[in-house]
Amino acid sequence: MGTITRSFANNITTNGVLLPASLVNNSIANVTAYNAAVATGNMVLISSQTASNSASISFTTGIDSTYKEYQFWFVDIHARNDTVQFQFNGSTDSGSNYNVTKTTTAFEAYNLESGGSEALGYESSWDLAQSTAFQPLCVNNGNGADESNSGYLSLFNPASTTYVKHFISVSNANSASNYCINDFIAGYMNTTSAVNAIQFKMSSGNFDGTILMYGIK
Repeated sequence: MGTITRSFANNITTNGVLLPASLVNNSIANVTAYNAAVATGNMVLISSQTASNSASISFTTGIDSTYKEYQFWFVDIHARNDTVQFQFNGSTDSGSNYNVTKTTTAFEAYNLESGGSEALGYESSWDLAQSTAFQPLCVNNGNGADESNSGYLSLFNPASTTYVKHFISVSNANSASNYCINDFIAGYMNTTSAVNAIQFKMSSGNFDGTILMYGIK
């Protein structure tokens, strides 16, 4: 038995199964193709963008009929202006205009860093009623070094030309007033046209942070 044959045999069980030790970074890196049937997981990263003192982040490609749900995860979003809202809007013309009509609802839970000022309640000033305005996702964002927000936005079946487009968002922030704020937003884009672009921005000024777009199988 040759050296190569013995080496290969040492990496196989008596049942003909490869041992874990036989699969190392070098061996995987040398594979040039995988079977199309290999599962890639249920949450597929499509793209990500990082803002650095940016006015907005827009996703104008990749939102189509491939997935029934798209999730946008925003991470360490930091406002350059104080006491502003992190918000979003949709587009039906690939980003030429962000003005889709929306009806939404919102509530918030919060607690002061020092305690003693906690509450849970509906926030009527954030909701929209057949409005094309940008929808707040996280309010009272501060520009302090220890102030930022993170969360996600789920958009359902945006490519449908039959139904409206439902969405849900949950976020958490260390706010401009030193509160821990947990915001819950939900609603629908009242259009039967396909929504094919999404934009995020602050209500005023620029921001930093990363937003990732996933397709959910």
